[in-house]
Amino acid sequence: MNPSSTRVSRRIAVTGLAVAAVTALGTVSVPAHAATPAASTATAAHALTNAAAHTPVHASAHDKRGEVVDFDHLRTFTADEAREWLASETFDPAAVRYGVDTYRLIYRTVDVRDRPTTASGLLVLPRNGERRLRTVSYTHGTMSVKEQAPSTADDVWGPGAAVTYGGAGFAAVAPDYLGLGKGPGVHPWKNVPSETTAALDMLRAARNFVPSVGRELERDVLITGFSQGASPALGLARALQEGADPWFRARAVAPISGGYDFPGAQLPAMVRGELHPKMSVAYTSYLFTSWDRIHGLYETPDELFRKPYASRVEKYFDGTTPGDVMLKGLPGTIKRLLTPRGKALLRHPTGTFAQALREDASATMDWTPRMPVRLYKAAGDEQATTANTDHLAARLRARGAHPEVIDVGGKTYGESLHLGSNLSGTARVAAWFSELR
Repeated sequence: MNPSSTRVSRRIAVTGLAVAAVTALGTVSVPAHAATPAASTATAAHALTNAAAHTPVHASAHDKRGEVVDFDHLRTFTADEAREWLASETFDPAAVRYGVDTYRLIYRTVDVRDRPTTASGLLVLPRNGERRLRTVSYTHGTMSVKEQAPSTADDVWGPGAAVTYGGAGFAAVAPDYLGLGKGPGVHPWKNVPSETTAALDMLRAARNFVPSVGRELERDVLITGFSQGASPALGLARALQEGADPWFRARAVAPISGGYDFPGAQLPAMVRGELHPKMSVAYTSYLFTSWDRIHGLYETPDELFRKPYASRVEKYFDGTTPGDVMLKGLPGTIKRLLTPRGKALLRHPTGTFAQALREDASATMDWTPRMPVRLYKAAGDEQATTANTDHLAARLRARGAHPEVIDVGGKTYGESLHLGSNLSGTARVAAWFSELR
């Protein structure tokens, strides 16, 4: 990978977290002022009035999770337009059979302290004439800038996978996560509860919204995610299997190129220099700054980061610094980035950091899926070592599950096998999900 490439340096993608079961429920509230592409103005107004007056599909009066507080109809594609748009960034458009409508939903969820907040996400609905829709949940890879999220991106990369699934005939539901897109605050990167609850509450929001455009979602959810999003894909599958929602059920899960085992696979590979050095620097910086906000790792950044990086590293990951600026401003190696204490913590995690890493790995690896599981990886992945997938598969098999492990081949995106696996993996997952009934 060439980190100086503007197109690729905007997109940092590797890991994520998965899950504690969540039990809160959601409500419906569709603002009557927002636009909709229904067949006619009268039909749209009638649908929105009915949706706003509809009895909440899940909720009690004290629980608002999953309530839609605002939405925008973003754009409409014909099938040909969708295929051409996807192909412009080398997504495989073969699965696209229908045109789509895309929406941004803003909905109620909870933050990392379980306090009420809002998040945004992308909903893609096929223009296939079907009222009842099968649903795909897609959780995206790492993004360091708010505007790169699926519902706010001005390029193909952010929403491309969701448009692929929508064009294949599914209702595609893609949360932006906390602090990205239109969500307030700073994104808590690699935080298992918030990634999972953002995905679950986005599903609820989608279910609450679709009656306003004459649709409904089936109970079964097909779940996938790339890189960071691979772990919350497993987290959502686990949460639904454990009864987190009374309506939705996990039908299958198919994560792509995840960082499931940071303590046993990802961090050791980064420390040994087996992965792309600049991207390892970026992920180390993102991990330490994000987990300091969540778990408390240091009093001041200069405890872990060398000068001059200590004075600016938190700014690089506050959601406002372009990815290429961040990468240019960071050093080329972990050795130059970290103080002796920082390097020691990365090599031999202790205390709060070690406990957080154990909880991270356990969340994705210590459960037994009762659904079909396919784990997609790319041999030679320069950002997320494939040992992550191998360790996950071994752990699930030891617990009695039967995951398939599939190598997606050598497709690249901007010289990156890791990013290329999102393109080839999405095509394979769309084909598999279309076969499942």
